[in-house]
Amino acid sequence: MKLKRTILLSLALLLSVTAARAQAGKPYQQMTNEERAAFVRTEARRVARQIAGAEYEFTESFESEIQKWVEKYASRIGTQGGDRMLKGDLRPVFERGQRVAPTLSAAFKTQDVSPLIGLYIPFIESEFVNIESPNAVGAMGMFQFLPKTGERFGLSRTDLLDVAKSAGAAARYIAKNVEQFRDDPMKEALALLSYNRGEDKTARALALVLNDQNRRCSICALTDARAQLDRNFQEENVHYVPRFFATAIIGENPQAFGLGHQPLSSY
Repeated sequence: MKLKRTILLSLALLLSVTAARAQAGKPYQQMTNEERAAFVRTEARRVARQIAGAEYEFTESFESEIQKWVEKYASRIGTQGGDRMLKGDLRPVFERGQRVAPTLSAAFKTQDVSPLIGLYIPFIESEFVNIESPNAVGAMGMFQFLPKTGERFGLSRTDLLDVAKSAGAAARYIAKNVEQFRDDPMKEALALLSYNRGEDKTARALALVLNDQNRRCSICALTDARAQLDRNFQEENVHYVPRFFATAIIGENPQAFGLGHQPLSSY
């Protein structure tokens, strides 16, 4: 067992060194497929350590899900596609992110939640736009709170458009969900999923798919079992946590993607 663990640790170190060299030598867009996979593997684990203070044991299939979203986001950098939500150039998105990063980070630090979570939820929810018009289900603001959910955390309808107040409510929501899933090694990832899916639905999905073989990576188990879950999970929820890790990987390694700024967490 000790020999096996030593081999695994050595392999992890080798992959980390490979990714670091690839990052230093050329941008992500110019890496080989193998270098990209190693880079994503290493950086996903680094993001996990930052949000959880512990190691996440991602499966290879879940890392592939993260990499798919890294590829999608990276393909939008420098496209001259304008500032269109979900389709345009990512550079204006990160410029908006820089302006609000201090407010977002401060709100999440107050709740003892990693600032990275506060930075990258609004990236995937609104691309840092404080959306005034309710969407089809009534969500508003940078954090896309539903009015009913906002009320649970002290937000009036007007507060949904107050970035500092909505960030504080989002931080409290994440902290609550981390506590709810405190016995799971990936409680932070489950809290993120719950932000999109709802904590009760997430708990029921876990009860359906977890077993002794897959519980070390519960978010991986849910992703692999998507066909057993409802349509909303298959079409939307399954992508939420991989998207979070993908945006965090890019936002915390901007130089590797040709973005001319510092990591969002440094603002």
